[in-house]
Amino acid sequence: MSTSPSACSTPSLAIFCKVIDNYGDIGICWRLARQLHIEHGVAVTLWVDDLVSFRRICPEVDPAASIQQVAGVAVRHWRGQDDDYTPDEVADIVIEFFACDIPPRYIEAMAARTPKPVWLNLEGLTAEEWVEGCHALPSMHPRLKLTKHFFFPGFTEKTGGLLREAGLERERRAFLADPQGTRTFLRALGLTDGELDALKVSLFCYPHAPVAELFAAWQGGASKVACLVPEGVASEAVAAFLGTGARAGAVATRGALTVRVLPFVPQPHYDRLLWACDLNFVRGEDSWVRAQWAGKPFVWHIYPQDENLHHKKLRAFLARYAPEIASLQALMLEWNGAGTGPADWPALWAALLADQAQIERRSEEWQDAMSRNGDLASNLLRFAASLR
Repeated sequence: MSTSPSACSTPSLAIFCKVIDNYGDIGICWRLARQLHIEHGVAVTLWVDDLVSFRRICPEVDPAASIQQVAGVAVRHWRGQDDDYTPDEVADIVIEFFACDIPPRYIEAMAARTPKPVWLNLEGLTAEEWVEGCHALPSMHPRLKLTKHFFFPGFTEKTGGLLREAGLERERRAFLADPQGTRTFLRALGLTDGELDALKVSLFCYPHAPVAELFAAWQGGASKVACLVPEGVASEAVAAFLGTGARAGAVATRGALTVRVLPFVPQPHYDRLLWACDLNFVRGEDSWVRAQWAGKPFVWHIYPQDENLHHKKLRAFLARYAPEIASLQALMLEWNGAGTGPADWPALWAALLADQAQIERRSEEWQDAMSRNGDLASNLLRFAASLR
């Protein structure tokens, strides 16, 4: 990519984030805010309605603070829709994440500001083809002299690309080049020698995932599996397997499977966990994107939508990502309840293991292809600059 689009100016920017998907929404917005500030010198204000969820991925956050500075980003507690704002409080670039409703008086202050801000709706990530035609489209406000543009992340050069920090790949390669350091990192999470030598799988999914069925397949399998689950994820299935509460530090081994509950970790440590594991089960958008940059095999649990619209999105992604890997397609479809019949989890797992080398190659190829589209933050600033 060319030099930073913000190299000649340092605009202010506001991101409004309503936490709907527990950690995914704030995870995306926090990564974006941090990158815009650190790499592009942007003065960022992040408005968040749920600071408690935010704190789980960023321990520095004070859930009781109305205004605070975290890693150079101004974090403000978005308490409701009724506050007043002046034009001076409006940023140069205003981003609403996933069509959340910005406070009406903030929008009125945007219209009264001179010059008017660039207003972007940062949409959710999808592999569907229609995104290319909708990316960067304008939408006039029905009453005020304001124009909002839709900005879509995506998997092609005709979209905004994916979130990726400039040094991420360098950090990943350095981490993987140090096997002893990787083992030290995992030991700090509590893993024993036996778990370190097993097939390491991280598990992050929604509550309705068929976790018990997958555990049964792993437990009765021939290969040892160490499953690492963040606290609060798949709690019922994990507690049933453990025979006790699914609290951080809990661990049990049955058959070929060991399940260990991990504490929630800050985002940089989660990246390292993805790099250190052989296979990653991820969910929503944030961890899904990070799994793609990890260059390791992954299984995606998509956020459920009415009328099973998420199944269409899942199939669109699989058609791009793994058109020739039937085992990965079959397991991912079953994991999301989109299979064609009763799932044979031992057979699905055996087929996936048989294709492990092919899936690993595809993971690396995909990572290289996505990096050629540039990164979302740089592409977003470049687009905003074209509108100013």
